[in-house]
Amino acid sequence: MSQFVAHTPETAPASSKPMVEGSLKKFGYVPAPVANMATSPELLGTFMGNIGAFDKTTLTTMEREVVIMAMATHVECHYCVAMHSTMLAGQEVEAAVIDTLRERKPLADSRLEAIRQFALAVITKNGGVAPEELEAFLAAGYTRRNALEVVLGIGTYTMSTFANRLTGAKLDAAFESYRWEGHSAH
Repeated sequence: MSQFVAHTPETAPASSKPMVEGSLKKFGYVPAPVANMATSPELLGTFMGNIGAFDKTTLTTMEREVVIMAMATHVECHYCVAMHSTMLAGQEVEAAVIDTLRERKPLADSRLEAIRQFALAVITKNGGVAPEELEAFLAAGYTRRNALEVVLGIGTYTMSTFANRLTGAKLDAAFESYRWEGHSAH
């Protein structure tokens, strides 16, 4: 049992209430991560603001999703993997690509694999990537700006993956068909 409250618009702290209400309006329910993060209006507001900033980067939607899935599978955030798998399916991404991301395997698309590898290097080396790792990323057609945008994505989704794990975010029914129990489950 979680030691955190899953807030509703009625129970959310005043500063979180507009964000919780906005999520309810957008999705028709309050997603568990939003409900749980609402305990800290600062965390919820920063996370939501960072999502907006990450969405405005020069990375494509698919490139951003690769970064998110690299982060989510690395820290084994069951909620994020299920949610982003569902989102990818809704964008008509091939099931094989979704499965490959979920299984942490190399992607067939060399450009997407380059961003996946770079994201993993940034994550596992706490930003201290080797010069040859940055060069491989740049050789795939990415820019130094893109490298910093990967850092933005990792920072954004570090907040949510860590908060989801800390609060024990329950998987919402909308994502049940893509339930993911972690790498050890495969």
